[in-house]
Order: sequence, then C-alpha cells, then structure tokens
Amino acid sequence: MVLLAGCNTNAMTSDNEAAEAKQMEDLTKQDIPAEFFPIDLNVVSIGDSLTQGVGDTTESGGYIPYLEKLLEEHRSINYTSFINYGVKGNRSNQLLERLNMDKVKNAVTESDLVIITIGGNDIMKVVRSNFTKLNVAAFEKEQDVFEDNLNTILHTIREYNPKSTVLLVGLYNPFLEWFSSIKELSLIMRQWNIASQQVLGEYENMYFVNVDDIFETSEENLLFTDHFHPNDRGYELMAGRIYQVLDQIGIKSVIENKEN
Repeated sequence: MVLLAGCNTNAMTSDNEAAEAKQMEDLTKQDIPAEFFPIDLNVVSIGDSLTQGVGDTTESGGYIPYLEKLLEEHRSINYTSFINYGVKGNRSNQLLERLNMDKVKNAVTESDLVIITIGGNDIMKVVRSNFTKLNVAAFEKEQDVFEDNLNTILHTIREYNPKSTVLLVGLYNPFLEWFSSIKELSLIMRQWNIASQQVLGEYENMYFVNVDDIFETSEENLLFTDHFHPNDRGYELMAGRIYQVLDQIGIKSVIENKEN
C-alpha cells in the first residue's frame, strides 16, 4: 500500500507540474498591454527649416520639444530620443542627397519613427524664379519634380528601415500676407499636399500630417517675424497635430513595429 501511495503521489506531482507549465505557456501567449513595459522610442526628424526649427525663439528644435513632451506623457513610452537632421533652405533633391550620408543613413536604420518636412523650398524656388510672372504652369512643372524626389526619398527610407513608421508633414501657405492677391497659391499648396498623399499611399506605414488648416484658419499669429516660418505657438500646434496623427494610427502600433 505504501508503494502504491508513493506512485500516486509522484503521478499527482507530475500532473501538477504539467498543469503549471501549460498555464505559464498560455500566459506567454496572451497579449501583454504595451504600457506594461514602457519602451524607449527613437525618432529621426529630417528635412528643411521646419525641422531645424527656424523661428523657434528658444532654439530648441521647433516642434520637437513639444512633441517629445507629448510622447513621454504616453504611458507606453518611457523615453523619447530625437535626432534632428533639419537644414534650412533644403529642397527635396538636397534632402535626397543627405540621405546618402552615413550618419543620416545609420540614424534612419535605427529609428522607430521618421518625421519629414520638405517641399516648402521647392515652391520657393518657383516663386523666386518667376517673381514677376507667377503662373500655375511653373508650379505644376516643379510639382512633378518634387513628386519624383519624394518618391525616391520614401523608397530610400524604406530600404534603410522596413519597419519604421514615417510621417510627412504637409505644406502650409506662408504667402498669404505677401501675395494675398494671388488666390491660386492656396490651391497650389493643396495640390502639392494631395500629390504628397498620393505618393505616401504607395507605401505601408507612411502617413500624412495636414497642418495647412492650422495656419489658414487660426485667429492667432502663428508666424515668426519673417512672416514665413512658424513661431513658438505655431510649432506647438504643429507638434499637437503630429501627435494627433500618431494617436489615430495608434502609438501601440508604432511600438509593435519596433518590437517585431
């Protein structure tokens, strides 16, 4: 009888261990909320003066400190690291060239999120070249060039990093004060933004951030003293819109892309 009891005890112990192992296996298969283990997020900002932060009186990087604060308030994120590769005056072809620099390539490769501002100086090129005879045809010709460059920029980023989330901040019309009589300029901005969205639509996990309405409809002055770049408040609202788009995408999905 003692021997039989001993056998039964061993069997019960074995069964209990198997049950516990199965329970642990089931637990590991369950989805653990992203906020349970807050992660560090690597963000690369590339582009023109809006990325550099021209017009920011604190010289802290324009929209970046505002966006950093918003992201780090999210319970899924522990710490946000930003690298700023914004260069005043850069057009799309120049950004494309800078993407070939090792430091930019390496940063994009290691990023979880890439934020781009580009296109404003492509439009300024048309304005300066045709100052006395602005016409829609000149902008349409340059738009075709911009679309090709943007497509190559996005393709290059995706080659460097197949998983990162990419945001393109759209254009706003800074010429309202200078060329208020030329109503076509607002239409041109919208056409360029639509074209950008169409190019983005060819790629997965790339999104457009519309900011044109922020500057066009606000009763606040959102432009710096140069009447071209955003001021501090303008950058703050830009950051809010970028965060809003990230929230709509689902910050959790950005994190999941990082982990997969």
